[in-house]
Amino acid sequence: MHDELITALRGGLPPEAVLTDPDVVAAYSQDMASFSAVGTPAAVVLARSTEDVQHVMRTATAHRAPVVPQGARTGLSGGANAMDGCIVLSLVKMDRILEIDTVDRIAVVEPGVVNAVLSRAVGEHGLSYPPDPSSWEQCTIGGNIGTGAGGLCCVKYGVTAEYVLGLEVVLADGRLLTTGRRTAKGVAGYDLTRLFVGSEGTLGIVVKAVLALRPAPPRQLAMVAEFPSAAAACAAVCSIMESGHVPSLLELMDGTTIRAVNAMANMGLPETTEAMLLAAFDTADPAADLAAVGELCTAAGATDVVPAEDSAESEMLLQARRLSLTALETISTAMMIDDVCVPRAKLGEMLDGVADISAKFGLTIGVCAHAGDGNTHPVVCFDAHDPDEALRARESFDEIMALGLALGGTITGEHGVGLLKKDWLARELGPTGVELQRGVKAVFDPLGLLNPGKLF
Repeated sequence: MHDELITALRGGLPPEAVLTDPDVVAAYSQDMASFSAVGTPAAVVLARSTEDVQHVMRTATAHRAPVVPQGARTGLSGGANAMDGCIVLSLVKMDRILEIDTVDRIAVVEPGVVNAVLSRAVGEHGLSYPPDPSSWEQCTIGGNIGTGAGGLCCVKYGVTAEYVLGLEVVLADGRLLTTGRRTAKGVAGYDLTRLFVGSEGTLGIVVKAVLALRPAPPRQLAMVAEFPSAAAACAAVCSIMESGHVPSLLELMDGTTIRAVNAMANMGLPETTEAMLLAAFDTADPAADLAAVGELCTAAGATDVVPAEDSAESEMLLQARRLSLTALETISTAMMIDDVCVPRAKLGEMLDGVADISAKFGLTIGVCAHAGDGNTHPVVCFDAHDPDEALRARESFDEIMALGLALGGTITGEHGVGLLKKDWLARELGPTGVELQRGVKAVFDPLGLLNPGKLF
């Protein structure tokens, strides 16, 4: 069966595009998620063109072979994990920036373009592509579209879905679909473009994207505020947003994360600090905005407020946030990064609840958050070689998601569902929601070949 499939794939692809060596294939079998099943692919295809992708899908349809699309495999939900006998379709070789239009402020790109590469390229034209996931130096635009990725700047500029104007998508049977537009306005027909964003490769394979760009903003100026409790920091977040301020960044680190960063990088933060808020503005007068926000932080109970004098000092202040995950990695042999988004007004309850869950399961759980969005990233640290501790890690992970739903939130703000959260998606959507979404899937992929087992 596999031999026939591989022969058919090679019949329409360059020899170097089809990989079957077991060690090489294994390297493409999974993303960065924990506790997600991984199968053994029949082959890996390194597509370089739309025609390559169409050939793969036509072959998959003829042989009823499942296809798992992949980008850079930096995902955290198992959405790019292989299943036994599948074709892994890697799109990282489709990495051309096809067009940058400074009049209409759009970029046309292939899915394998790395986020940071696109950002630098449009920056040379005085433009910006705002979505900036933490893995922006590795993650691809196709992967960002697949998961509906976010980033640090989303509090002001929004997430990936708000920047995807149009797509070219290879469907399950190999047909090519064009959605959306490249004009500033357009409302013709159903919004199929938005439907594909966040679909995790279950409806079609994105081979080209038309992305909206923005004028490059001024350099941002940052500020750090230290708090004696997470509740006080979260109260400051609510006050900042309620007062109408529009920061370009509003991030939070809890005490566990602060102590991990301190231990690793000797940042000199006081041990009494239980939460730290980082705010930044890229407005015409960022110093004035920071001063106003600093007053709000002090009123909410901040013990210290430190504004940066210039962009270089701003980068130094933000370094602690960028080190958060690296520092938490040093605590145990493994970690699970949750991605629960709650209403901003419930942010304090979310952090307090995570602290209770940490105590209940006897595990270190640090929280860093895109506080301005209410998007929390509880990081469960555990010993992967201790079965009991690994079980407690998974149970605590689930309790964190249950807490988020109970507070009126969602199980994922930017990492996607994949394998890791599929049971929780059903709980969030409810039976009618699941039924309708499965119906949509059946229209686009009647044979169930595209990334099967993900989402539902």
